[in-house]
Amino acid sequence: MEPLLLRLGEPRELLALVPHLLGFQPRDSAVVVSLRGRRGQVGLVARVDLADVADPTHGPQVARSLATHLHRDGARRAALVVYTETSAPGGAALAEAAASHVAEAFDVPFGGVEVVLVGDTTFRCRSCEETCCPPQGHPLSDLQATRAGAEMVLAGSVVAAGREQLGDVGTAPPAARRAVARVRRRRADARVRAAVSGPQALARWRAESLAAWRALVAYAATDHRGPVSRPALLGRVEAGLVDRRVRDAVLVACLPEAGSLPERTLAHAGPDEDAEIRSAIARLVDPGEGQPPDDSVRAVRSALEDVVAHGRRGGQAPAATLLATVAWWQGDGARAAVLLERALDDDPEYRLGRLMRSAVEAGLAPGWVRREP
Repeated sequence: MEPLLLRLGEPRELLALVPHLLGFQPRDSAVVVSLRGRRGQVGLVARVDLADVADPTHGPQVARSLATHLHRDGARRAALVVYTETSAPGGAALAEAAASHVAEAFDVPFGGVEVVLVGDTTFRCRSCEETCCPPQGHPLSDLQATRAGAEMVLAGSVVAAGREQLGDVGTAPPAARRAVARVRRRRADARVRAAVSGPQALARWRAESLAAWRALVAYAATDHRGPVSRPALLGRVEAGLVDRRVRDAVLVACLPEAGSLPERTLAHAGPDEDAEIRSAIARLVDPGEGQPPDDSVRAVRSALEDVVAHGRRGGQAPAATLLATVAWWQGDGARAAVLLERALDDDPEYRLGRLMRSAVEAGLAPGWVRREP
């Protein structure tokens, strides 16, 4: 995954890139972009509602929080894009207030911020000479042909029409969901019996759940119909993810070079396995050891989306949280935030979901993104 490089003073390229970085077309938003290192490597991209950062009372604090997030990301410079409906009453005033708050907050750590204002039909730099932008601004149609936009499209990037669509997974047909539900109920009942029977029976149940997850990922990667039907795999995985130990093993299985660690941690929880788990998780969060996701993450994402699409409505906090974690690992914080909202709507007290939401809201990027260029 090659780092994205951006030079300030190229508003067309910046504006073409931002929707791809967010995954959706922003509206009534303030978007800050962290530029790291000497070459201007794109780092953290953070979006807030325009009304929040323009607020005369709380807006300066929101702007300072954005500055803190970019500073922690290692930004040397920063850019701000303000999206507003200039034809709406007060739209231009909101944009100017937001830009002023951010400019003041970003003055000390970054020596200011480059600001681009995007309206209904035009865009312009906030403080440039007429040699850069005419007084009336550039038409938005100028963004239809840019190098950054073309490269993102060629890389397979798709921009959703709005933020709310990022969490759309879809719902499987009723017949398919009923077939999965039958397996899920049987597996949930089997866990109750295993817990009563003793530790060995429960360990077997957990191992079977993890094996179903591995088979489901393999199915997603190859579309190969094995000896176990897809509804059976989905039902087993959905029931298994309710168990915290199984869920954690599934998370570890998603990480690079996990090998047989997930199976070992299910069978024997001890100091050695705890150390291995910490080492595995470091590949996700630690800037020194963090590794970017490889091509195998596509099958993982597809398998989790399948579980959510076929699962019990209101009971998808485990799968949705794991899906959000994968999105965050891929650098898609916007989708991660929307999926975490979905997970916590299903279970407001789901601990992993709350922890991930705190990380996303704090602007914490995965380890490989925060690694020094």
